[in-house]
Amino acid sequence: MSSDTLATSSAAPGIPEHADTLRIVPQRRYGQWAAAVVVLVLLGLTVDSVLGNKAFQWGVVADYFTSDSVLRGLWLTLWLTAVVMVLGFALGTLLAAFRLSANPVLRAVSWGYVWLFRSIPILVQLLLWFNIGALYPRVLGVRTVDLLSPVAVAIVGLTLHEAAYAAEVVRGGILSVDRGQIEAANALGLSRWRRWRRIVLPQAMRAIVPPAGNMLIGALKGTSIVSVIAVNDLLFSVQLVYHQTYQVIPLLMVATLWYTVVTSVLGIAQYYVEKHYARGTGATR
Repeated sequence: MSSDTLATSSAAPGIPEHADTLRIVPQRRYGQWAAAVVVLVLLGLTVDSVLGNKAFQWGVVADYFTSDSVLRGLWLTLWLTAVVMVLGFALGTLLAAFRLSANPVLRAVSWGYVWLFRSIPILVQLLLWFNIGALYPRVLGVRTVDLLSPVAVAIVGLTLHEAAYAAEVVRGGILSVDRGQIEAANALGLSRWRRWRRIVLPQAMRAIVPPAGNMLIGALKGTSIVSVIAVNDLLFSVQLVYHQTYQVIPLLMVATLWYTVVTSVLGIAQYYVEKHYARGTGATR
């Protein structure tokens, strides 16, 4: 029997002789393409409506976008965000350590703090701290009004609020580390500090960085709420201008564009930080 006959007879019944040369045609998804076209059309109409609407007064937006008052407000917003995040995570890390402690008193205090400050809206907290002088007119012989300026009130209120969430983020990151690795480090005789620095913290950061980055962006936008206590942040700066010029929409667009720019930069930075800590896990995007 010839080799060609053997090859033909060995083929499975029902399969063409040249099946290995058949081209696989992907499934046509007409519905998805139609939906994409509709979305693009709607997006184009929206962009055209925004850019072509004279009520936005884009010329006024351009004039005030880099004005001194707006830039000073932007700087205060960035500074306030940085201070609140550093202090918030410092306090949150301490609270997370309390929560993971074997001491029941420390665990209870940490749990109570997180429960309390996550239950009270941030606006209510700021207003309470702003009016704390009604409860304690003097602290250490100094008038409370002189001790707590609006900026100080904003730092205290926002820090206490962020610390409650930071505590849970840090605690979740630490708990995500495999217990067996910590036990292996103990068996190798590594010191507590070296164990945390070389084993626990690098792995915990993979779980901490994504929510921490979201918290940072949320804190940046959340600082706009301090305008209610007359802190001269970005939003309050544009409010001062449009209260004089009555150009409400273009000044609000100035604030909107600056918040968009800064959050976009922070989002890019978050992406690269996450990529750094995801090395070797196959989770890089």
